[in-house]
Amino acid sequence: MTNGYLPALLAYAAFSFADASVKALGEHLSIFEIGFFLNLFAGLILVMIPHPDERWHDFWRMERPFAVQGRAICGVAASLLGIYAFTSVPLTDAYALIFLAPLFVTILSVLVLKEKVGIWRWLGVVLGFAGVLLVVKPGFRDLQWGHLSAAGAGLSTGTAVIVLRMVGAHAKRSSILGTLFLYLICTNGAILLYRGMQQPRALELAVLAFAGLCFGLGQRDFILATRYGTANQIAPMHYSQLVWAVLFSALIFNEYPDPLGVIGLFCVASAGVIPLIREQILKTSSGRIHESAGRSRSLPGDCRRGEM
Repeated sequence: MTNGYLPALLAYAAFSFADASVKALGEHLSIFEIGFFLNLFAGLILVMIPHPDERWHDFWRMERPFAVQGRAICGVAASLLGIYAFTSVPLTDAYALIFLAPLFVTILSVLVLKEKVGIWRWLGVVLGFAGVLLVVKPGFRDLQWGHLSAAGAGLSTGTAVIVLRMVGAHAKRSSILGTLFLYLICTNGAILLYRGMQQPRALELAVLAFAGLCFGLGQRDFILATRYGTANQIAPMHYSQLVWAVLFSALIFNEYPDPLGVIGLFCVASAGVIPLIREQILKTSSGRIHESAGRSRSLPGDCRRGEM
């Protein structure tokens, strides 16, 4: 495998199938029950996937424990808020708001990491927010708690990314994932013990297992993508989830975005992809300039050898 395009595409497809399964279960099961079984099944899948040079049974050994715990807490918040959003508002609305995460990353990278962000990134932020407004249409229809939850999931996801950047290479993948799933399973399980749970029917349990399988395989493929690909290869594939959202909404849930909503989804995707394309163009141009400069520096020597 020479790049991360295919595993990233497969990862986000798997995540989309898991999200659609979660939405289908929302009418009968609580978000905590869905979260518990989803992450339990996904965790079982991940445990069976070996990590080179890492062992699951010592995932708790880590160099930056507080940062890893903070990332796990952000992950729990994103999971619960995301599940509530998927089960209470249309998929396209939920995805549009959750996809504010890259925009939150841009803003937080300036505020927290003190990074310098170029004009194209800021234009992407503006375009992304405009796209969300076209999809959600605040002021023209009633907003629900699910919309706020989806935005909160996007903010939690963006915060988790910032924490991971602060951790850098100091934490193992097994520590990050192991701690996250331990928090998810324990949090949802504790709430279920307190509130009680409804016994899932056989079909619901099968859908939960399928969702967990998809989520676990998606995590595996995402790890492969990060191992073999670059951020510029992986990030554009993320927006394939918007296509899955439209397909699942229409084919399964009988939800159809209006023309303004489709334009808004396109704006949300463009907000993330356009800055990446520009960065790639700049890198390519810079490489050509350096190559050209190297050739020009070698010309006088070549001429002298020819004259001799």
